[in-house]
Amino acid sequence: MFARSAFAPRRKNSRKAAETRSFPSHLKWLRGRPCILEGKPGHVCEGRMEAMHVDGAGGKGMALKVPDYCAVPGCSLAHRLYHDHGALSWQAAWNIDLDKAWRAYAAASPHKHLWEDQQ
Repeated sequence: MFARSAFAPRRKNSRKAAETRSFPSHLKWLRGRPCILEGKPGHVCEGRMEAMHVDGAGGKGMALKVPDYCAVPGCSLAHRLYHDHGALSWQAAWNIDLDKAWRAYAAASPHKHLWEDQQ
């Protein structure tokens, strides 16, 4: 049947790791930028602007997403396509290097002082 531990309450996450990865002001700034696919042939932006976290940027693990500074702006459709097709296929289809892109946005961010000490 079920192990007794299956019914025990889960321990609450301390959120210590999230504190060094979360930069809400940068995400808000990113959402104010145009979609990374804007103007690309075959793409018509749809929905609201979202911050697309680039999973290949490193630091991702079980129950952890990459830091907020490893994100690019994208409309809802671009974000959905990214997750539906995977990063490698998405980058090949749109001829975009997401590693270079998130680094450029992070360098241009007025909030970069928040994470520069961590890198």
